[in-house]
Amino acid sequence: MKKNIFLAAGLLFSMSAQAQIFDIIKSTVKNKTGVDLNVPVKNNGATTPTTNTTTASGESRHSSANLGSLTSTQISSGLKEALSMGVTDGVKKLAVTDGFFRNEAVKILMPEKLRKIDTTLRSIGMGSLADEGVKLLNRAAEDAVTEAAPIFTNAITSMTITDAKNILLGSNNAATSYLQGKTQTQLFNAFQPKVKASLGKVGADTLWKSLISKYNTFTGQAVTTDLNEYVTTETINGVFKMVADKESGIRNTPAMRTTSILQKVFGAQDGK
Repeated sequence: MKKNIFLAAGLLFSMSAQAQIFDIIKSTVKNKTGVDLNVPVKNNGATTPTTNTTTASGESRHSSANLGSLTSTQISSGLKEALSMGVTDGVKKLAVTDGFFRNEAVKILMPEKLRKIDTTLRSIGMGSLADEGVKLLNRAAEDAVTEAAPIFTNAITSMTITDAKNILLGSNNAATSYLQGKTQTQLFNAFQPKVKASLGKVGADTLWKSLISKYNTFTGQAVTTDLNEYVTTETINGVFKMVADKESGIRNTPAMRTTSILQKVFGAQDGK
């Protein structure tokens, strides 16, 4: 019995001594390295991040925190200003001589259906006539593109707070896609009569009738195409391309945020 008591007392003393030794080791480590061995280490020693984590919806907490400092009015104003700048800048650059024709990103080419005409004309020494035909298609677009401005302005003005927040946290062309969805049909309906008048104004309709007639005579075919619809569609595509480029620039290049509201709103979306 006494033997058991002594063994138990010895064991308790040993455990107490070990505990004291561990305490001394922990204290020494903390004093020398700053590492507190009493605090459990997680993620294999990596510190658990407290910012820029991703929620189930895919939106980062960091982004939400940044946007939380903005009012709904500021977000809406920033998006509307960015879109207005994109539209104004894009239309201004396109609505001048060579605005379409000298811009390879939006230049209207020979309609695919008529490209065999281009090849045939060049093969019989009439390449300059084909070049003139393409130039006049672009001249018609340059003349008609100003019709876009008031339609875009109406769509931008009607943007809701919810639209603005979704756009701000969207892709590089989210605002342009919003505009496209809101204005595509209106733009086509507004552009088509303007393009038709412009084709006549610059002489494109007469030249193309001549080109197609010569081709049909030379080949014995009966090629036709609706140039009005083609140029209308390509003009609209060109406008959206310019607006998308401006939007992407404002989103990704701080130097292009030339007003305080653009800096504040798109500075907040940088962290998303």
